[in-house]
Amino acid sequence: MLASPLYRGTTIAMFLSGLGFSAAAPQIARFLVNDLGGSLTAAGLFYLTNLTAPVAGYLVGARSDRTGGRLGLFRICAVAGFASWAAIAFSTQLWMPFVLSAVIGAFGGAATSQLFAAIHDETSAHPNPNNDGVVAIVRMALTAGWVVGPVTGSFLAAHTSLRIMLLATAVATLAQIIPLGTLRTSPAAAVADPTSEPGTRRRPGLRAMLPLLAFTALYVLVYAGESIKYAYLPIYMNDQLHYPAALSGAVIGIQPLVELVLMPLAVLVARRIGMMRLMVLGAAFGVAANICFATTGTAAGLFTGQVLMGGVWGIFAALGIIVAQGLLPTAVATASAIFLSSTAISSALGGAAGGIGAAVIGLPTVFLIPAAAALLAVTGLAVMTRSTERSLPA
Repeated sequence: MLASPLYRGTTIAMFLSGLGFSAAAPQIARFLVNDLGGSLTAAGLFYLTNLTAPVAGYLVGARSDRTGGRLGLFRICAVAGFASWAAIAFSTQLWMPFVLSAVIGAFGGAATSQLFAAIHDETSAHPNPNNDGVVAIVRMALTAGWVVGPVTGSFLAAHTSLRIMLLATAVATLAQIIPLGTLRTSPAAAVADPTSEPGTRRRPGLRAMLPLLAFTALYVLVYAGESIKYAYLPIYMNDQLHYPAALSGAVIGIQPLVELVLMPLAVLVARRIGMMRLMVLGAAFGVAANICFATTGTAAGLFTGQVLMGGVWGIFAALGIIVAQGLLPTAVATASAIFLSSTAISSALGGAAGGIGAAVIGLPTVFLIPAAAALLAVTGLAVMTRSTERSLPA
């Protein structure tokens, strides 16, 4: 990891990405409500802007697979993410963050997928039994950013303003470019297919993409609770449970800390029992976690839920991108973009469900909605296990 400029730079870039986004994620709903005068329902509906991210991700991923220009496209996407967050910080009308996130921020979200595609190219060119560990370590850096980000964002917002916190997110997003400098990678097409030239490869057909799309849809169900949690758990803790800022930040921050600890273990366990089987267990953790949020009403119960969610993402964060690329090995940038864009889809769907649920059934009962979605994912992943396990990396 330390000897490779690509692995080393990507690891630092992932940390900065996680730091910036996780600082803003728990606070964006408060910004919309407190600074721009939106309602709780409007704050939840903000996540619908993420529905444009899969389109942007697919366009960027498809071009990346045709040209092999992973890092060039990564830099363009990082600049787009910076512009989106900076403009949101200066917004004066409620509609402005919605438009900025949908139009510009969608392309900013594709930066991460390009880095994972570049890593896949490198590991394919240099096969090693521990390549899954390389991916896990890079993904751990992203998670490490999520450990620091929520507490940092809460502290910065409390001592300055929500607008300053959003500007800090913009700076962290742009800073991803620095660790990779002017580094370039060899064209991805030459790695995947030595007989083809960059720019001549054909896009995979729908039939070839079906396993990836099915897996991504199930991942959407698992991830749906994240947008509900980040939108409403801070509000629930602050407005109904009256927790101090430090305690609220600690509850939010414990999940990625647990995730960070469990990710290496997830890689080792997956080598023994299989990736898909382990993901079934991870989705079951998601069911239990959301039930804790909905029913306990205590700090201990919320911490327990977050620890369980750490188990969910310790598994899915370490293995999800590996599974996605394995299900569409001829177009890894497209696979990476589709899979990573699923977080945007689930955020949108979860935000809509959360916004309506918060208005109809209130807090904290709204967390039963993602519990039901995760239960559906448990069933779907169990069905997929037998048909996909043989095609995935050992």
